[in-house]
Amino acid sequence: MVEETQDERWERLSQDRVDRPLPKRFYKLVSVGVDRDILLDGRVVKTPMKAKLVLPTQALAEAVADEWRAQVDVINPALMPLTKLANTAIDRVALERPHIAGEVVAFAGNDLVCYRAETPPDLVALHALAWDPVLHWAQLHLNVAFKTTKGVIHVPQAAEALRAVEHHVAGLDAYALTAVHNAMTLTGSALLALMLHARAISGEACWAAAHVDEDYQASQWGEDFEAVARRKHRKMEFDATLRFLELCA
Repeated sequence: MVEETQDERWERLSQDRVDRPLPKRFYKLVSVGVDRDILLDGRVVKTPMKAKLVLPTQALAEAVADEWRAQVDVINPALMPLTKLANTAIDRVALERPHIAGEVVAFAGNDLVCYRAETPPDLVALHALAWDPVLHWAQLHLNVAFKTTKGVIHVPQAAEALRAVEHHVAGLDAYALTAVHNAMTLTGSALLALMLHARAISGEACWAAAHVDEDYQASQWGEDFEAVARRKHRKMEFDATLRFLELCA
């Protein structure tokens, strides 16, 4: 019998929770313990992998506790994004750190902001306006220059640029790395996510920079209803990630 990996077990447990009917609220009192853990009627909340749900800051612990207080008749994980991110930090990122950090480095090697339009001129200008400050930040704070190209054909980044990202990511704790990784997957840019973590860009500016192409196409051809709905859902997740990041600080 092949032994189940940590990653596979986490996915299975998470999927089990999605497939099962929502559990009824069984507790009356939600509180934050002295270790910044979440207590339901005095009992410690556990993650899907059965670890204690312990938060890095009092502010985040109180916000997570508020999510548990907000559940009424049933416990709906879809309405508890901060709890979900904390579970991910404890159960996945802390245990699979090299893999998660490696994904950030890999994204930086093919980063959204490095691939520019050749035409039309107004889109070229929009790319420069939104993305040049990101590369400037990377050069200033990571001390490396990222290559840009016109079109979508992959251009390998210099090894020292990727090592700089790797070194930078190594300084993040599991909670910050969770937020960076989530912001990266939602924006398509590791550099935007790292800039967001450094508070060098606002959430709204980061989101706008990630959607320059999409917004330009909408301005030319009109909005697609399904695309707008998907983006709205992703924006909610992005906002929760941003709040998680701020509460971790």
